[in-house]
Amino acid sequence: MPGRPPATTAPRQAPPPPQGPPSPPTADSTGHIQLPPGGPVALPAPPPTDSGTGAATLAVLLIGPAGAGKTTVARHWAQNRRVPTAHISLDDVREWVCSGFADPQSGWNDHSEAQYRLARRTCGFSARNFLANGISCILDDAVFPDRPVVGLGGWKRHVGPGLLPVVLLPGLEIVLERNAQRSGNRRLSDEEVAGIHGRMAGWYGSGLPIIDNSAYDVETTARVLDDVLARSIASPPSW
Repeated sequence: MPGRPPATTAPRQAPPPPQGPPSPPTADSTGHIQLPPGGPVALPAPPPTDSGTGAATLAVLLIGPAGAGKTTVARHWAQNRRVPTAHISLDDVREWVCSGFADPQSGWNDHSEAQYRLARRTCGFSARNFLANGISCILDDAVFPDRPVVGLGGWKRHVGPGLLPVVLLPGLEIVLERNAQRSGNRRLSDEEVAGIHGRMAGWYGSGLPIIDNSAYDVETTARVLDDVLARSIASPPSW
């Protein structure tokens, strides 16, 4: 009777080497975007002649009193650029606080100031993040020339010295008319509007570019804004 074939033993395999900690997820696999550092935002290169801001990546601060049309103009300018551009409104960010919102119209106090500072810091962080990813941004805020708390210094600190400020300042009768068309807490009394408008006149002589859009519609104002910004890129204002 033939014998059984000799049993064979499978060769032993070496155990796999110990693995280290897993590699961190990549941007491609998770959609994660690297947040930018808090360093300065550099000015873009000057655009070609007669082309407005062109394809420049830039950060703009549009300043103006209530009723100047700065939010509407900023949104229109952002929507009609040839390159990706975001619009960030400080009032919108302030109103993210629902319960416990400190409305400055009820009186400027420690709570309203703290919420303003927080909103401005949040806007600045968002702007730097957009810019770090190649997206321009335009911010709007009622910045007063005679009030450091709501002045340009905070914006420069949170966004960077490359920020381009422009003042939108139509006549008093225009801002009163536009304010009357507002509703909710965005509508101010005529006395408040007149007081804010008078203080904004302090920007004259500041060196910042000022646009009187009393006779302009939104599209024309946005076009003038783009021309003013192109000049500011070529010759930055001192502020």
